[in-house]
Amino acid sequence: MHIRDIFARQPATFSFEFFPPKSEVSAQELFRNIAELQPLRPTFVSVTYGAGGSTRDLTNDLVVRIKSETALDAIPHLTCVGHSEAEIRQILERYAQAGITNIMTLRGDTPRDHPAGDSPWRDFRHAGDLVRFIRRFNESGAHGDKRGFGIGVAGFPEGHPETPNRLLEMERLKAKVDEGADFIITQLFFDNRDFYDFRDRCELAGIRIPIIAGIMPITSIQGMRRMADLALGARFPAPLIRAINRTAGDEEAVKRVGVHWATEQCRDLLDHRVGGIHLYTLNRSTATREIFATLGVKDSSGLV
Repeated sequence: MHIRDIFARQPATFSFEFFPPKSEVSAQELFRNIAELQPLRPTFVSVTYGAGGSTRDLTNDLVVRIKSETALDAIPHLTCVGHSEAEIRQILERYAQAGITNIMTLRGDTPRDHPAGDSPWRDFRHAGDLVRFIRRFNESGAHGDKRGFGIGVAGFPEGHPETPNRLLEMERLKAKVDEGADFIITQLFFDNRDFYDFRDRCELAGIRIPIIAGIMPITSIQGMRRMADLALGARFPAPLIRAINRTAGDEEAVKRVGVHWATEQCRDLLDHRVGGIHLYTLNRSTATREIFATLGVKDSSGLV
């Protein structure tokens, strides 16, 4: 379903994110978790894309399998790193043929094993370049749906780690929207005040598309440290750290604290009319199901 139709039918969306498994065992485990999440009827699910397109085929395979074997609406991520226009066109044509109607566009990170001094950028240096290319693909009529792909971009409530100038950061986000983006999914955050300030700054900048809040429940100390690495600059509020410290490292207690914190974030966001909530699942179902249960909703269609 095109993203415009999705937002027209629901006042608030609830979506999940998965990453492509690298083994058959991991794939089977992921689909067991997907089966447990299907009854929650997420508005859509997204599938990540490795640095430099390292999981290009895996991403495509997972998206197509989700579409063919489940009732879920899958949105693939697509990054700029290392891609030529011809390669991106080929990927878009494949998704169009598979009936995919939305794409999440990202600049992407440089692969860790990329040779020093060798630029990872080819025909696309910024996510805005990719948005522009997809919009032109849409206009060419190459997609079976006359509206083409709905286009998502990333937002950073705590600030982009490579753009300390917050005014410039907002100008770049506005440029992506002007190129044709239809919605924004934010990087994870743990203090809703950061999100509300980001949303207000978007409004002041003339950004009028839906903004979906990215939430990742903490389920372990190790996972918390990985979040700090993955989301450079991620801010862990003192009350959250204090609550984690009170667990004395007990794994189950850490998980309870993390899921409770994320649930309260979701409740508060819904109370403040968030455009949507995007849960980073790490290919697990338990935390997501617990959040839904505590929020008191049967599935995402009951969110208001």
